[in-house]
Amino acid sequence: MSPNIQIAIRFLIAKKRSMLMSLCGIGFGVGFFIVTQAQLTGFEEFFIDTILGTDGAIRIEDKFQSTLAQVEAASSSTGNTSFFVADRGNRRYVEGVEYPDQIIEALRILPNVASTSSVLKGRISVQSPLREESAQVFGIVLNDHLSVSDLEDQLVFGSLEEFRATPSGILVGRKLADRLQARVGDSIMIESKGTQNRYRVSGVYETGVSDIDRVRIFMHLDQARSLLQRPHGVSFIQVSVFDRDRAEYDALVIENMVQHSAAPWQDREKVWLDVFKALQVSAVITVSTIILISGLGMFNTLVMIVMEKTREIAILRSMGYSRADISSIFLWQGGIVLALGIVVGFALGAGVTYAVSNLPLRVRGIFSTDSYVVDWSLAHYFWAAVTAVIIVMFASFAPARRAARLIPGDVIRGTAA
Repeated sequence: MSPNIQIAIRFLIAKKRSMLMSLCGIGFGVGFFIVTQAQLTGFEEFFIDTILGTDGAIRIEDKFQSTLAQVEAASSSTGNTSFFVADRGNRRYVEGVEYPDQIIEALRILPNVASTSSVLKGRISVQSPLREESAQVFGIVLNDHLSVSDLEDQLVFGSLEEFRATPSGILVGRKLADRLQARVGDSIMIESKGTQNRYRVSGVYETGVSDIDRVRIFMHLDQARSLLQRPHGVSFIQVSVFDRDRAEYDALVIENMVQHSAAPWQDREKVWLDVFKALQVSAVITVSTIILISGLGMFNTLVMIVMEKTREIAILRSMGYSRADISSIFLWQGGIVLALGIVVGFALGAGVTYAVSNLPLRVRGIFSTDSYVVDWSLAHYFWAAVTAVIIVMFASFAPARRAARLIPGDVIRGTAA
């Protein structure tokens, strides 16, 4: 161990109570930084997984045709020249996807596209023996839709095999089933555009997203065509991808390739994603305040050490210690407390995060969970440590610089500032 570190430790022991308070503050700050980010990131990731498991990464919908805008440009030979460019801001849209098979075939060349599902959607009226509700029917090819969604995992009653084997079978959202008081095996009447048919409830699913569970009914695509009187085309194509972060880029490529609007999940859920980001930033600011206060406490303690140890510092300078050596002694003090605080914070953060992940919490709304969701990410520990290093080392720099500027002669004469 170098003499500078030994002296730094001796100075710390002389103010052990104050340094212990700073160490605890840094530890608590680092620990709760990790806990809050683990919770917020965990809920955000869970929300994203729910969205991808219900509505997919990309949704291809209406066909569009860009209108043409006239632009005039000057020409050296002919004067003003007019030409037309596509005006993306004023597209004309044609509802639905008329040739889904051709589009799906074209999507196969995109390396990030994992699977696709054609969906026919329409508004319906659902009537059970006890009440009538408005809903939406989603006509699907079961195997295709299972490849782009988590429908199989979301089923809480009934079975997909029964749905697959029953042409008139339907899958009903849990909230809608509760309102209709319909159970697996019950027969309910569905009406659309004057057409009424009776269907059998093969299963009840729950996504946790209230807006989906209270209105959405899945049925076989051919049955939906008959009910909605749509013999051709579909309402949209749901797409799953390998890398969800590339969905925005892939959506733009798909739009240019197939001339249909393609909405990535980032655009569809922009409001909620912005809310999560705002909460994360707010939590960082709030928790960093604890570390900042601890850093100010360390600053005051180091300043007091400089004032109390001026003669010791003068003696060290007289013995040949340079200004850099004196500065490093005080920086080492901050570094030692910082390192211990980070270790304590890491242990505290991991322990509290684990405890929180086992707490019961029933949430239904934008997703469904019965416990706190946490994200075990090394990035949280890294940024907590970086925040602590910046604050504490900045607080240690000024006292270290002041100690290094002391002149032995001024100390002996009593004129040191």
